[in-house]
Amino acid sequence: MKHWRVEQVSWDRFDPSKVDPELVPLVKAAAMVERNGDDYALYLKSVFHDDPDFQLAAENWAVEEVQHGEALGRWATLADPGWDFRAAFDRYRESFKIDTTADASIRGSRTGELIARCMVETGTSSYYTALGEGTEEPVLKEVCRLIAADEYRHFKLFYDHMRRYLARENLSFVQRLKVAMGRIGESEDDELAYAFHCSNEAPGTPYDHDRCIAGYMGRAMGYYRFRHVERGMGMIFKAIGLEPRGRLSDIAAKGAWRLLQWRRDRFRAAVVANENNAAPLRAAA
Repeated sequence: MKHWRVEQVSWDRFDPSKVDPELVPLVKAAAMVERNGDDYALYLKSVFHDDPDFQLAAENWAVEEVQHGEALGRWATLADPGWDFRAAFDRYRESFKIDTTADASIRGSRTGELIARCMVETGTSSYYTALGEGTEEPVLKEVCRLIAADEYRHFKLFYDHMRRYLARENLSFVQRLKVAMGRIGESEDDELAYAFHCSNEAPGTPYDHDRCIAGYMGRAMGYYRFRHVERGMGMIFKAIGLEPRGRLSDIAAKGAWRLLQWRRDRFRAAVVANENNAAPLRAAA
């Protein structure tokens, strides 16, 4: 069930003078991933084929994810009227495929699948909070606030089902930690990189993972503040069975913050290098 509707957003308050050009490519890419939520729901419903309660939850979750994509796509079109959201999404969906008929989770268990979903919702709730706080454009601020609230509820949704399955499958702490860390590491896989490619590069441009993930992460990581990482670490700790607040969580958050800053700087350097390498090609053309 939707907690808000795209039509309820105050689109008439859009202020082009407050659009940060560095944010527009991020919103375009995020629109691709969010809009693809219906395919993820098919995958989840296939994995949980004999659990009607979770299947219904996955359907409702997907409705909200698709709406996130529609809202972000609409805002990006306001910020860049020449951008074709539908065409970009069609390119993305044509080549980025999810196995919607899987009969078992790629995480090795249903508990593992739900832990992985908790990691995704942790990342998205933190990310949209960071973007919303980092923009002065009022409509994007509103959209990010609404999406971040949805993603936090989605974390609780998957967490509650995870606890139900944990009682049956009894994954050890080490197994839960392994799944969580593995899914966090996948944040730099093709899903986001290809979304950045389809939404920000011309159709004839060959896809290059390293260039695209640097273009995305080099921008996205600049909007995070320590408080976003700290909150996210508490959610991660909760999902894997640790106390979400305490000395260990504080230490982990500080370590994650330093790692994020280091990765941000490396991605930004890669973006500059890519731009410098492209300049002679443009001149020759």
